[in-house]
Amino acid sequence: MSGGKAAVAEINHFEYGWITPALSYALSVLGSFLGLVCAGRIRTATSSGQRVWWGLLAAWAIGGTAIWAMHFMAMLGFAVTGTRIRYDVPLTAASTVIAVTAVGIGLAIVGTGRLGAAKVLGGGLFTGIGVAAMHYTGMAAMRLNGDLNYDGARVALSVVIAVVAATVALWLAMTVRRGLAIAGSALVMGVAVNGMHFTGMSALSVHLHGQRGEVTGAGVSTLLVPIVLAVIFVVVGLVYALLAAPTDDDRAAAAYLDARQVTPPAAAPEPAPDPVGLRSRSATLGRPGTPFPSRRDVPPPR
Repeated sequence: MSGGKAAVAEINHFEYGWITPALSYALSVLGSFLGLVCAGRIRTATSSGQRVWWGLLAAWAIGGTAIWAMHFMAMLGFAVTGTRIRYDVPLTAASTVIAVTAVGIGLAIVGTGRLGAAKVLGGGLFTGIGVAAMHYTGMAAMRLNGDLNYDGARVALSVVIAVVAATVALWLAMTVRRGLAIAGSALVMGVAVNGMHFTGMSALSVHLHGQRGEVTGAGVSTLLVPIVLAVIFVVVGLVYALLAAPTDDDRAAAAYLDARQVTPPAAAPEPAPDPVGLRSRSATLGRPGTPFPSRRDVPPPR
């Protein structure tokens, strides 16, 4: 860094008004809803392969859409007076991996074996720290003519919010089943995720460099197109996977139909002709003194 530092720069978190926070909240709710639905399929999966598949989809929905995409959608409205903002692409991609991996490991912790308080708390702690790491990695990817400084108390508060939000999210993912409850849970998770983000952003202050230099990296408009395309791809893929997968009602109906398809018993063979009535009298032939039947015992034809 060359030159001295100027005064603390003015920061605007809502440069485009309430459009970006509204869109970020909508993304977090959508991702949370799809993630909770996918996580619900983990409990009803009949094989380890299916559990891994639904776990990956849930991690992408919650970590990739509800958390990471929400973060960068909110960052579209972030501006610093006196400097342009660019983003380091490798660090931005790394923040995506951190978010998805943290949620995936948290789901693996609570989704295997018997669900208990220790598992939920442990998974929530790990996932929450991962979510906070994603947020501050995404912030570290910013490139501008200034230095980023953070208030320690607010950073700690944002980490606490992330841990609490992740713990509640994992508990909901393993316990909520009905559609209306899932929708309500997604709304709550959206509030928690956005609350963590803007709490962390409120801890930030920027000190501009006294001498301005060229800011390198990808602009917001450059990142916007791949982010939007990634969100659309993920959402469409998740919806297709959910619609194509059999539901509990489908499995119950299939089991009922299988039970109804009982093989009919084989037809009894036609009895052989019995002209002298041997079959009807076979039960008495073995008794002592029973005369053997003859043709004279057969009644004449009419």
